[in-house]
Formats: sequence, C-alpha cells, structure tokens
Amino acid sequence: MSEPDDHGRRTAADEEHHGIVMGLAFGQMAAQTLGAATRLGVFDLIGDGERTADSLAEALGTRPRATYRLLRALAALRLLAEGAPGTFTTTPAGDLLRSGTPGSLLSVARMFTDPAMLRGWDLLDESVRTERPTFDTVFGTDFFGHLKKHPELSAEFNAAMSQATRMAADAIPHHYDFGRYGTVVDVGGGDGTLLAAILRAHPGPRGVVHDSAEGLAQAADRFARDGLTDRVTLETGDFFASVPAGGDLYLLKSVIHDWDDERCATILRHIRAVVPDDGALLLVEPVLPATVPGDGSAFPYLTDLNMMVNVGGRERTADDFSALCDTAGFALRAITPLPHPIRYRLIEATPV
Repeated sequence: MSEPDDHGRRTAADEEHHGIVMGLAFGQMAAQTLGAATRLGVFDLIGDGERTADSLAEALGTRPRATYRLLRALAALRLLAEGAPGTFTTTPAGDLLRSGTPGSLLSVARMFTDPAMLRGWDLLDESVRTERPTFDTVFGTDFFGHLKKHPELSAEFNAAMSQATRMAADAIPHHYDFGRYGTVVDVGGGDGTLLAAILRAHPGPRGVVHDSAEGLAQAADRFARDGLTDRVTLETGDFFASVPAGGDLYLLKSVIHDWDDERCATILRHIRAVVPDDGALLLVEPVLPATVPGDGSAFPYLTDLNMMVNVGGRERTADDFSALCDTAGFALRAITPLPHPIRYRLIEATPV
C-alpha cells in the first residue's frame, strides 16, 4: 500500500486508490440517478436535438431547479452533455437509453435499477452467511414467482433479457455450426431473440422455444416480425418437469446461471432423457477464470452475487461446467469464446 510522501501529502497512487473506494461507495447513487432518468423518460424527450432544463421540467411536470440538478448529474456521468448553461444533448452512451435507437439498453437500465432487482441486495451480508437468495425474504416469494404476479414487470424483464441477448445473438450464429442440426430446441428461450437470429443465419433447421407462459409472452410477435413463424414451435412448460422431445440440439442461454447445481442437474437430465445419441447440448454462459485477473472486469463477479441474492444461482468456472455436465450424463467437449466485448462462451457437450 502506498504511503504519503515526506511532506504528508498523498501520492498519485494514493489518489487512485482513494478514487476506487469513493467510486464504489457512491456507485448506488449513480445507479439510482440512471433509474430515475429512465423512468422519467429524459433521454427520449431530448431525442436527437437539445433541450433546456426548463423545457424538460415543463414536459415532465417536475421542478425546474431539481430537474437541472438531475441533468447535470447525468452530464457528469457522461450520459448527457451540457453545451451551454442549462442546455443538454444526449451522448452516444445516453442514446442507448432511448427507446427507438438501435442497440437500446433502456429496458436493461430500467430493470436493473428497479426495486425488484435491488432490494435483495440490502441483505447481501445475510446471503453471504447462508448462500440463499434474500429476494424471497424481502418479497415473500421467489423472483420468477414475483414476475408472474406482476405482468408489466415481467414484460420489462423479458425486454431487458432480449436487449442483453442482442449483441450475443448477432455473433453466435456465425461461431457454431447450427446448420448440421434438424431441430434446435431453445430451452428457457424467452421471446426467441437468440433462436430467431440462428434461424435467419441457417435456413435448414427448425426451432422450438420452450419456456413458461410469461417467458413466451412476446415470442410469437418476435417470430412473426422476422417471418419465421412457419419454422418455429412455441411450447409452454416447466423445464424442471420436462423438456420437449424431438430436438437434436438443445440450447440454453443464461439459464444455468439462474439455478443451483441440483436444479441445473435436473434441467440437464431432462434434456439427456430426450436428446439422441448423436445430438448435442449447447450452453451460452459466462465462464469465470480459475482465479480473478487483476486487470479484468468486475461485471461477471457482480453478476454472480446478483444471482445469489435474487435467484439462488451462480456463475461457474470451466471445471464447474464440466462437473455439472458429467452429473447429468453429458461430456463437456469444447468451450468457445465469442468476439470481444461479448462475455459469453459457447459450452458444447455431448451425451455419454
């Protein structure tokens, strides 16, 4: 640890370390600022042009001075730019928080700053003691049960998952030979963002999306927009009870990290019961390194804690995935990285 210089002043290294701690301590405030701005619709109101704080306050029905203070904080967070005193435009990052822009992350920002995602974190220390989700303690039900009771929040969650999947969906079809399969079953596939991208890139296979009724709520519209309705079957069900037979590739993206090892093994065993001997299992998940790199992103590890707090799941290492596959009757064959900055890996396993 750096020591002050001979005159008792902090060194540049001290200032850097101080900045790290202070940035983390104030991080929740930045997230709440982002959440308030997206709920108010600030970025859509500014749009492609520029708006004054006063005009935004009038449109939003908010207090002018308080609105100005919020906008200046957003500018300091590099989501807006203040070109002249009291006049603001969106930055390229802020454009991602508009509803109509390509690559929009608006639903991601809304969902991950919603109390449903945040309140369990207030009891993180309790979750560390027990390794059990605290969401259930706060809300009196599990995360997905809560979504089922709140359709608007469920729709926002589905939109957020679609937005989070989009970049990976652009790359995945070109980094795996989906064309050699007859039917791809996307287990827990939500609105079908990933499967639609696969079917567009590979005209041969048919597809099946298997999910709860809430998860599939927007799927029919997705495939209709892409002209893929005739190549897809939507199957409502519970992957803890069974999965559809008839596929030769079973695909799961961002499903395994939602659950503990026992529940994951249950899902994979249901797949093992129906996959043919020449079929395959393809997981799309982050893969944690065996040790934390000193210059790596904190994001996968914060996601790991989020899984623990809200749903009881976790992120896994390559060895963890190998052991999980082995438990369910699969052998892990390959782990393929996707292009930077996509954090997912393609984890291929075959029946044994």
